[in-house]
Amino acid sequence: MLPFSTNPALATLPVYQPGRPIEEVARELGLPADAIIKLASNENPIGPSRLALAAMRKALTQVNLYPDGSAFYLKQKLAARLGVSPAHLLLGNGSNEVLEILGHALLAPPAGEIAQTGSGSAAAAVEVVVSQYCFAVYPIVTALFGARVVVVPARNYGHDLEAMLAAITAGTRIVFVANPNNPTGTTVPREDLARFIQAVPERVVIALDEAYVEFLAKPLELVSEVREGRKPNLLLMRTFSKIYGLAGVRLGYGIGHPGFISELEKVRQPFNINAVAQAGALAALDDTAHAERTRRNNQRGLKFYARAFHGLGLEFITSSANFILVRVGDGQRVFGEMQRLGVIVRPMGGYQLPEWIRISVGTPKQNQRCMDALKQALGKAVFG
Repeated sequence: MLPFSTNPALATLPVYQPGRPIEEVARELGLPADAIIKLASNENPIGPSRLALAAMRKALTQVNLYPDGSAFYLKQKLAARLGVSPAHLLLGNGSNEVLEILGHALLAPPAGEIAQTGSGSAAAAVEVVVSQYCFAVYPIVTALFGARVVVVPARNYGHDLEAMLAAITAGTRIVFVANPNNPTGTTVPREDLARFIQAVPERVVIALDEAYVEFLAKPLELVSEVREGRKPNLLLMRTFSKIYGLAGVRLGYGIGHPGFISELEKVRQPFNINAVAQAGALAALDDTAHAERTRRNNQRGLKFYARAFHGLGLEFITSSANFILVRVGDGQRVFGEMQRLGVIVRPMGGYQLPEWIRISVGTPKQNQRCMDALKQALGKAVFG
């Protein structure tokens, strides 16, 4: 027992469980780290671009100095790339920090709602609407700020946008939609998403998580909705972790109405984007060849896994991201067996999908080794 009190919300707050790092598994199994492959955290298997690496090495010589707190040059380049102004951009220490900033700005009840309403009835609870099988951090952030999570049942493992719209109440502050969705890899039809965005009341913020949007062949173009001011309640959230391969330096961003962004900036920590991350991102934006190579590798990998799962008679969810979900029976057991073979994947019990594992797309060699390990774990004969 602690001799002091903590935030009551922490009593039931789950702890986010990331994919296991290679070094930890290597120590546990007594294997060299280079004998293990990690396909658990949706990382870029190609790595960062060479341009980004060179820029980050150069930035290391000045890490005794504080970074540019406004990330001036990165915002300028990113804004030009997106066709918006720097005032439309919020940078975060990973897109997870953008989620936390949203919580600070939106989930505390206004002073007038803390007391009883004029009619004598209690004020509406502060709520956040999410889809079943959503990214685990959405409910965690919601609970951290004492708000209520409204979980809408999934449709074919993806978002049921009509049901999510119907779940919005007077107390709803945020509705989270991830497209493509993590952990299922599903996407919503472009027309359905466009209708949903137009139908959500303007008093409710639509937090559209586009961490994997660069892997879509034809994503719905929504930046113009923000740029032209047609949807001031729309915040697009993106990251440098996936397509750009910069997960280790933590850099995400939001694209929103300048008035909304200026409010979010009030709760952003100073110097939240380190100098190495800024340098790497600046260079990565110029390396279009690296991004295209990542896309091609990902497309080949998804096709490889689809063929392999079909061959084994395994159910899987068609993915539009850089990972794929497959039903293997006892997901935790299969995860453990594969890990003993030096292949780290992600068990999905924490997402209420205990029969499934999630596999991040790797290089062709990694993908083949992963399938060999999966076949062994399932007790299947390896195809000759």
